[in-house]
Amino acid sequence: MLTEDDLEQLCLGWFAEQGWEIHHGPDIAPDGSNPQRASYHDVFLTPVLTSCLQKINPHLPTDVFEQVISRITRAESPDLIASNKAFHHCLLEGVPVQYRRDEELIHDHALLVDFSQPQNNRFMMVNQMTISGTKQPRRPDIICFINGIPLAVVELKSPVDDKVDIWDAYHQLQTYKDEIRDLFISNEALIVSDGYLARVGSLTATEERFMPWKTISNENDKPLLEWQLETMVRGFFNRELLLDYIRYFVLFENNDERLIKKIAGYHQFHAVREAVQATIVASTGKQLVLHSNIQPGSKKAGVVWHTQGSGKSISMCCYVGKLLQQPEMGNPTIVVVTDRNDLDGQLYGTFCQAQELLKQMPVQADDRETLRDLLATRDAGGIIFTTVQKFSPEEGENAHPILNGRSNIVVISDEAHRSQYGMKANLDRKTGVYKYGYAKHMRDALPNASFLGFTGTPVSAEDRDTRAVFGDYVSIYDIQDAVDDGATVPIHYESRLAKLDLNHEELAALSDQVEELIEDDELDQREKTKGEWSRLEKLVGAKPRLQQIAADLISHFEKRNTVMDGKAMIVAMSREICVHLYDEIIALRPEWHDDDPEKGQIKIVMTGTASDKAMLQPHIYNKRTKKRLESRFKNVNDPLKLVIVRDMWLTGFDAPCCHTMYIDKPMRGHNLMQAIARVNRVFKDKPGGLVVDYIGIANELKLALKTYTDANGKGDATVNAEEALAIMLEKLDIIHGMFAKTATSAGFDYTGFEAHAQKLLVPVANYVLGLEDGKKRFLDNVLAITKAWSLCCTLDAAQPYKLEIAFLSAVKAAISKFTSVDKKISQAEKNSALKQILDNAVIANGVDDIFTLAGLDKPNIGLLSDEFLQEVRDMPYRNLAVELLEKLINDGIQSRTKNNVVQERKYSERLQAVLIKYNNRAIETAQVIEELIQMAKDFQSAMKRDDALGLNPDEIAFYYALAENESAVRELGDEVLKKLAIEVTLKLRQSTTVDWQVRESVRARLRILVRQTLRRYKYPPDKTPGAVELILKQAEVISNHWTM
Repeated sequence: MLTEDDLEQLCLGWFAEQGWEIHHGPDIAPDGSNPQRASYHDVFLTPVLTSCLQKINPHLPTDVFEQVISRITRAESPDLIASNKAFHHCLLEGVPVQYRRDEELIHDHALLVDFSQPQNNRFMMVNQMTISGTKQPRRPDIICFINGIPLAVVELKSPVDDKVDIWDAYHQLQTYKDEIRDLFISNEALIVSDGYLARVGSLTATEERFMPWKTISNENDKPLLEWQLETMVRGFFNRELLLDYIRYFVLFENNDERLIKKIAGYHQFHAVREAVQATIVASTGKQLVLHSNIQPGSKKAGVVWHTQGSGKSISMCCYVGKLLQQPEMGNPTIVVVTDRNDLDGQLYGTFCQAQELLKQMPVQADDRETLRDLLATRDAGGIIFTTVQKFSPEEGENAHPILNGRSNIVVISDEAHRSQYGMKANLDRKTGVYKYGYAKHMRDALPNASFLGFTGTPVSAEDRDTRAVFGDYVSIYDIQDAVDDGATVPIHYESRLAKLDLNHEELAALSDQVEELIEDDELDQREKTKGEWSRLEKLVGAKPRLQQIAADLISHFEKRNTVMDGKAMIVAMSREICVHLYDEIIALRPEWHDDDPEKGQIKIVMTGTASDKAMLQPHIYNKRTKKRLESRFKNVNDPLKLVIVRDMWLTGFDAPCCHTMYIDKPMRGHNLMQAIARVNRVFKDKPGGLVVDYIGIANELKLALKTYTDANGKGDATVNAEEALAIMLEKLDIIHGMFAKTATSAGFDYTGFEAHAQKLLVPVANYVLGLEDGKKRFLDNVLAITKAWSLCCTLDAAQPYKLEIAFLSAVKAAISKFTSVDKKISQAEKNSALKQILDNAVIANGVDDIFTLAGLDKPNIGLLSDEFLQEVRDMPYRNLAVELLEKLINDGIQSRTKNNVVQERKYSERLQAVLIKYNNRAIETAQVIEELIQMAKDFQSAMKRDDALGLNPDEIAFYYALAENESAVRELGDEVLKKLAIEVTLKLRQSTTVDWQVRESVRARLRILVRQTLRRYKYPPDKTPGAVELILKQAEVISNHWTM
């Protein structure tokens, strides 16, 4: 059996194999054998830091290092994250110093870490280092230091204890952030692990943002080790990779007034490293080791395919930040190309926030002239943002003129295949002139540039253009990878065509004729008014049809929101239809409308100008208001729940709380995959996103998926909502089986639950608890049922089960509320289970607790009256009575004997023994109830005795440690033992030091002290060694609140 300590030792071993020095906290403590800290408040190892600074900065006079150390060990701001950002800046750029040399004042920087030569740094791991906190001393499991600076904290939990998991480690880190803040000023990574599972997150990451690290040296190096923690140590904490990570893969962003810190996931890290190498190879012809198929000097730097929602913009930032620093590239110019204005703006915003990493301010080309100026005048450097449409020849130019012939220009194309059509010429029949697409113009303008493409969907086999421009894949992270890692959630698909009595054939025929018209702000609208499109638009926008959709959509959305709180987007075919649909929805729900953009539950977001029709005008907003609507939609607590769009917000827009997309616009291929990815973002406990189809995109989805699997992508683009229903019915069947009559079980019939839910709750819970392993089986299956239900509750076929599921969830909530097994279920899951119950009004007031259910008042264990115990004896539901007493005694033990080793052990063991007999069905339930009642009474009288002793809680604890031995009680008597307890308490209290629990030398001293005191009081010598150990053990538990 591996304990947490064994795991820690294993982990230190893995670190040692990676070349880290291993140190034990007590050894380097202020009073240790090799002190590296002046006090227990210190979190930096100052002597190490000083010697490393001298080694890395030999050109600086030694007296400046004191300036440096006092500057970095002090928080820059009361806000931890702001301090952390300031520190990160010093880590990358060095700390500014000034000193005099021959009367001259010199300004310079002292580097804290040598990024170029990893071997010049000291990598140290310290375990069990005690730090004085605001409430009590804290001892993180493992702290990783580089040059004496604490850059990472690893918190471990036992791999075998099923009462704790890695989220307990997560919560412990949050406590440390409050109580030992200084440790986190310089933090770059937090790791939580129980050995089997390991997750890494940034200082501000919530639970769902803690991600696995599955690789070691590159993207394909994914060993299937039993311990994820081992992969983490060998992959993330590889010394060279860790320095690269800190230098290029950490970003800070202002998110609605809050500063958040983002760190790259393993897929982003390896993709960027590979893409940077590939770019050097493709651009300069230099031979480097690659894991991809990129030709030297070909100018084709490859395609990064990372599924939507897995953080492409961060990857682009990190790529540019790292590429700009590569000497081989000779300070390159980066051109970031998108094919839509709103995307250009979004990506530009992300890059502007990342100035620290990029070391310069990106610029945006507003029009063709600016773009030409920006490119033509550059000798080096610069990050330029533009849309591909700005690469178009002026009137009278046959081809695009060369703007810049330099070879160290790199063009990064977001959503590569959309901006790359048009290498072939098309003959204009009327004028006889050949016309080219933008891709060709871009090539003509920058003939020697290298091209790297980023895409969220694979490049189709037919799409030769994209291949011709970019070359092969340099990194792939597909839907399956993202869902497995928890980077995105699966998308479910539900068709609601059947709800609309429409002329389907005509619609289908028409939408096939309407070629996917390129949604493009800079293309004229004339094309669109051609016959087919306008006919289709008339059909889709017909008033009776929109009325049906509005009614169906409202009921669907309201159902969906009973199981998970969140928002939805509606995609319509044209701006007019957006407005008509809006009007139909608010005709049914007038309270959703508000003229004020800051209020109201539904809005339209679309482009528009002053010359648009009057009906569109109320819905056309300026840039600032659109930004505000964006923040409102992203904020889960804002009442804005529904947004109708035509093509805004369908790409690159991120609102994690959006869980449903209603599609009423013909879409296909890449644009469709892009749009539906809006609902795959991870958010709290959202199990999946849902795409609802009103127009018939099922075939388009199939085709898009074919492209996807042809490119060897793993995972489904969407999962059918019917599948969730099938899973739910299968699990429901298992539950019915548990209640069925069999040879060994009497069974239980709960069919009256619709009318008498409240009455049946207790008997059903009691029945479940009486089954072999019933509690676990029931809880697991109901959890699976509620998860599936939240994905399929809008289907008609699921409606008949609504109340039964709500009832079962209520029973589950009741059981988990008063038994201890279900600690693993997160608060969020509990809340959503309760939300479903409340919305179905099976139990109007939620499950209060087991005592109210059983019709009893919840007593305090110290005041158990005989009447109460008699009531418990007489309860008809015996299994419930057992759980009830168990909970009561357990809570009592927890609250009264928390720091009393002897008593806690005594009662816990006794409780365990009774429960083991009960669970093995070794004794009758009635007898178990008697034993538990007796135990509660004994506990009660013991507590009365304690109060009569007239000692404080610490003294009582030591008194019990001394009185554990009966011969001592006989020989010395109560009064002497009390005096002895008081003296032992006082002596220990005066002699314990901060770190004594993990220090053998101090423990030895305390043993002698206790032994002498016992001898003075003539404690029986044969019993002394046992008593000494027990007293020390007791002291360990109590002393944390002494050493404050």
